[in-house]
Amino acid sequence: MEQRAKVDAMLRQPRGESPESVEAFRAGFKAMMAHRIVPDGLRTTETTLGDRPALQIESGDDPGRATILYFHGGVWVLGSPETALSLSGNLVAKTGFRAFSLDYRLAPEHPFPAAIDDTLSAYRALLEGGQDPSTIVFAGDSAGGGLAVTTSLAARDAGLPLPAAIVGFSSMFDVTWAGESMDTKAGIDPIFTRESLARTTAMYLAGADPRQPLLSPAVHADLTGLPPLLLQAGSNEVLLDDSTRLAARATAAGVDVILDITADVPHGFQAFAGVLDEADEALDRAALFLVQHVRTSDKATASVG
Repeated sequence: MEQRAKVDAMLRQPRGESPESVEAFRAGFKAMMAHRIVPDGLRTTETTLGDRPALQIESGDDPGRATILYFHGGVWVLGSPETALSLSGNLVAKTGFRAFSLDYRLAPEHPFPAAIDDTLSAYRALLEGGQDPSTIVFAGDSAGGGLAVTTSLAARDAGLPLPAAIVGFSSMFDVTWAGESMDTKAGIDPIFTRESLARTTAMYLAGADPRQPLLSPAVHADLTGLPPLLLQAGSNEVLLDDSTRLAARATAAGVDVILDITADVPHGFQAFAGVLDEADEALDRAALFLVQHVRTSDKATASVG
């Protein structure tokens, strides 16, 4: 309880007035995420995947044949592979897999559907490079968790084979903001409000109708055929019902789903690994889920924990 209270208090510290420019907003987010703990012993290499920059992340001498395609958070406006390195890096360290964390295009310069075009192109690049889809998994946090699901929907609709599994951390699955938790968790959530989410997401939408599958899959997508899902969220976040509703609709569509809710923790709590026990435990569960669903001879030697 003490750790959770400290994290909540830290997130509630006054940040001053909202940045006047997108550049200042991004700089502030980058500075905040720079304090998250990244596992030791990782190797990071700048590369390109599907015509977009990406950060290749490996741990140990042999990363094996399995790949995590990771999508960072930041409401489609902020963030980078570096700001999500505590999350992607922990998954790499705990599974023994390699990861490609994609630097997809951001709004408002590149509104919907630019991000999904980039993530789908990156997945195509892995497939065209000869990687078996049964050894690829998608993972992401916040908006990136939304992209992990919507990229799978886009891949399915394009006739591509789907990845072996999807992990979403505190994901955004409904930009109509229709979930009850948008109101029931108002004030309890130390990060987001309905108003703050609407302002930022408007940059990504750029006038697009939010009531479409690749923007609000928790409400408007046919989820049939998706790979197994692990959806993690904290009980204190206004986005809680994004995960609960997607889990319910995916289950009804015949998808294997694990809905993993941790009490009294905020949005993106997994990024507090090394500070919050619940974060490390959630990442352990996510790593185990990925190892269980990847078909590779490296599975037997992948470390979890």
